[in-house]
Amino acid sequence: MRTRGLLAAAASLVIAAAVAACGGSSAPGSSSTTAISFNDATCGGTWHLARPGWHTFEVTSEAENGAEVDLTNPASGAVFGELQNIGPGTTAPISLDVGSGKYAFLCEVDDFDPVSGPTVTVGGHMAGTPGILPVTYNDLYPLAKEYATYTEAGLRVLAGETSTLAADVRSGNLAVAKLAWLTAHLQYETLGAAYDAFGNYDDEIDGRADAVGTNSPQWTGFYRLEYGLWHGQPVRELTAVADTLNTNVHQLLAWWPGQQIPLLDIALRTHEILENALEFQLTGHDDYGSGTTLATTLANIQGTRYLLSLLHPLLLPRDPQLPQIYAGLNLLQSLIEKERLPSGWWVPVSALPTAAREDIDAACGQVLQELDAIPSIAEPRNTAHEF
Repeated sequence: MRTRGLLAAAASLVIAAAVAACGGSSAPGSSSTTAISFNDATCGGTWHLARPGWHTFEVTSEAENGAEVDLTNPASGAVFGELQNIGPGTTAPISLDVGSGKYAFLCEVDDFDPVSGPTVTVGGHMAGTPGILPVTYNDLYPLAKEYATYTEAGLRVLAGETSTLAADVRSGNLAVAKLAWLTAHLQYETLGAAYDAFGNYDDEIDGRADAVGTNSPQWTGFYRLEYGLWHGQPVRELTAVADTLNTNVHQLLAWWPGQQIPLLDIALRTHEILENALEFQLTGHDDYGSGTTLATTLANIQGTRYLLSLLHPLLLPRDPQLPQIYAGLNLLQSLIEKERLPSGWWVPVSALPTAAREDIDAACGQVLQELDAIPSIAEPRNTAHEF
């Protein structure tokens, strides 16, 4: 769980520019310190700062349960710094460049109503760490609904593709079946934000052999069929696997309209889709014979781009890293696309030249660093204006 994500991951990226523009703010090394405490009924107590500049608030919990503490703009609800999951009897810091303006602590103790502390005015005319307006549940509800609709449309396409795939396998035309397998698998891999909402269907449709082994009858889905197609298993055996995959996809499609995407997943998956790609696709872990994990990574990039397009209006005023994120995705995609063979197939990760593999891994790692802020920035939260 992130402890100071909203401030540390986003707002601090623009501190230097803001301070340089206005001039005169003290450097982090000269930070002063103020002790702050809160309990179930009070938040922050009385405090004051003699001047703007870098400052550390040592926040001590005297509350009964775990809590979240935000330093906010009491007029707009914008958050300058936060602590998440601070436990009873513990102390943790919030460090930031405090600019001139009005501040108040907001404390939300588990099982208690949120409490806002007194408003404190910091004098002068100095800019500091900019506040980030929190994303609310109401902001994300329509995005989750839109993603659920997108997912249903994607599953309808997928169901048609797995029907074709099953028919190709049943006919014994395995060369065509391999192409149909790749088409259907890539379609599934674009739906990354919905995997948790799929429940057991995800394991049945896209589960790895890690837990049960490649010979287990419990292993089903795309990877099981890939293993059989590229390891010369007989048509009769492959037909049963393809029919099971097709049945599971159609059952998922029928079940899906009554489900909901968790609001937390809309932002969280912008990072986790490519995190999983780096761990399982770009290492070749999920290559069961086809050598197409680079193509799967491209499908994952497509899924990430769609989530970013949903979140773009919320992220644009909150995340100064957006241009770098898009540039990073473009670079990663271009590096992968270079490894497509003239035949239209893909170079397996294991066969990549060392320099190409290092470049792809580095590009993916860089864009993951830039995506890391989004789950904190777009985490839905209550604000003082909603209580």
